[in-house]
Amino acid sequence: MNGPTIGIDFGGTGTKAALVSVDSGELLTERFRIPTPHPATPESMVPVMAELIQSAGKSTAVGITIPSVVQRGVVLTAANIDDSWIGVDAAEFFSSELDRQVVVVNDADAAGIAEMRFGAGRGCDGVVIVLTLGTGIGSAVFVDGILVPNTELGHLEFRGADAEKYAAASVRVRKDLSWKKWGHRVNRYFQMVEELFTPTLFIIGGGVSKKAHKYLKYIDVRAEVRPAMLRNKAGVVGAAMAAYESTQA
Repeated sequence: MNGPTIGIDFGGTGTKAALVSVDSGELLTERFRIPTPHPATPESMVPVMAELIQSAGKSTAVGITIPSVVQRGVVLTAANIDDSWIGVDAAEFFSSELDRQVVVVNDADAAGIAEMRFGAGRGCDGVVIVLTLGTGIGSAVFVDGILVPNTELGHLEFRGADAEKYAAASVRVRKDLSWKKWGHRVNRYFQMVEELFTPTLFIIGGGVSKKAHKYLKYIDVRAEVRPAMLRNKAGVVGAAMAAYESTQA
């Protein structure tokens, strides 16, 4: 048995945390949530993180997702957070401010880690692509269970713009598309990704994963397509797993 770890999912509207069993992926506490401040600068997020850690319980390691490209703990982009994050070593910053070891990981990568370990991708080899369909499209790519970080496949060009502007779940709502019309959009996007990467499995994450029966029938690709299993707790679980695994390296 391994000790529990705190996972924190830093989102554009809300930041969530829980104590996680790294053996089972189960949440050992309720999922605590605090509205994300605006602007969500590094300084404004410190008290939020501190309160969530106190609520979640004791743990030496903390994992935090962030909606950006993260390379060796350094934030390189800023999506739904303030531009002041760009260039910040978030892992070092939070470790210093919170007085404990903190690991920072891209939010879609964290969701993918959780799905591969405890969810729809468990035991799957080959190329597995997790696509989170929400406000935008996040992605996590795995090769024989190993993460290829920061893939950002939602920003692939499709019809002259970012693919997420065509096939994200928010587009269905904003344009009032039927599930069929939106499903065909998702299908065209998946076909493009399949042509580029030839995955054996697609996993669909994000809030729409629980409504997969409404659109999966319109997705026609060679790869198997599965809805995510962990849904809205995937980011928290994946953040905790990233933190735990960093202590084992």
